[in-house]
Amino acid sequence: MTPIERAWRGTKNDWRLHALSVFSVAVAFVCLASALLVVVNVSHVRDRWSSTGRASVYVKKGSEREQIASIERALRASDGVTAVKYVSSEDARHELTGQSDDPIIDSLPTEAFPASLEVSIESELAGSRLEKLASQLGSLPAVERVETYGAWSDRLAALLAGGVTASGLLALVVLAAVVSVVSSTIRLALQRRHIEVEVLKLVGATDDYVRRPYVVEGAVQGALGATLALLLLGVLFAIVQSHFDASFSTLLGMTPAFLPWSLALALVVSGAALGALAALLSVRRLLSA
Repeated sequence: MTPIERAWRGTKNDWRLHALSVFSVAVAFVCLASALLVVVNVSHVRDRWSSTGRASVYVKKGSEREQIASIERALRASDGVTAVKYVSSEDARHELTGQSDDPIIDSLPTEAFPASLEVSIESELAGSRLEKLASQLGSLPAVERVETYGAWSDRLAALLAGGVTASGLLALVVLAAVVSVVSSTIRLALQRRHIEVEVLKLVGATDDYVRRPYVVEGAVQGALGATLALLLLGVLFAIVQSHFDASFSTLLGMTPAFLPWSLALALVVSGAALGALAALLSVRRLLSA
């Protein structure tokens, strides 16, 4: 009888114990996968904002339309600039109030919304060109300020670094949880089948022969736990995405994305490896006792 067949027979006999182990492993992996999901989406937003060549040039109140038009013409003639759009105070107020149901925002006068020139730059030149362009525009008398959104990109980078650190800590927690759960399950299964193990030892079975089905069981528990965690997270992600505001997606420049298949596969493989390792250590300790 092969180790897989022996593992399948043992799993059927103790299916409740193994099901509880899989669920416990899944809970641990849900925490890790959720943190990775946040990191992945924050990384996408940061990459999107850092690679998008966009600047808002806010003009001072009372600036003449001819001054603004001359700035617009100069921008259109600049290298790397792909589009320039003038947004008047009325347009800015209409755009914001159309996306908000807040009565306070709706009651704001038009003067509270500054006019601006929305500038788009080629993505390949965004990094260096934006800073130089902002410096040049900021010295013009009709320009109030220039927003390049670089500060938001830096904040997202800091948030991403914190998320990566948190994911690393959660990975250690998951490692400890999977090893503990699978080890306990294998120990209980081995104790319940101690007569079978004793008979195998009496007929000359080696420790390696005895260990193999338990290692297979541990690997399956880890892989199933990680897969179940991904399925649960996928359902929760679908629910959240269905209620995601379209205007918020426009603001971020992207829609939420699930974990890439390569990362999901890595989680399943990691679960199987951790489960196999935990089972191997547990069985080795009991057989040598």
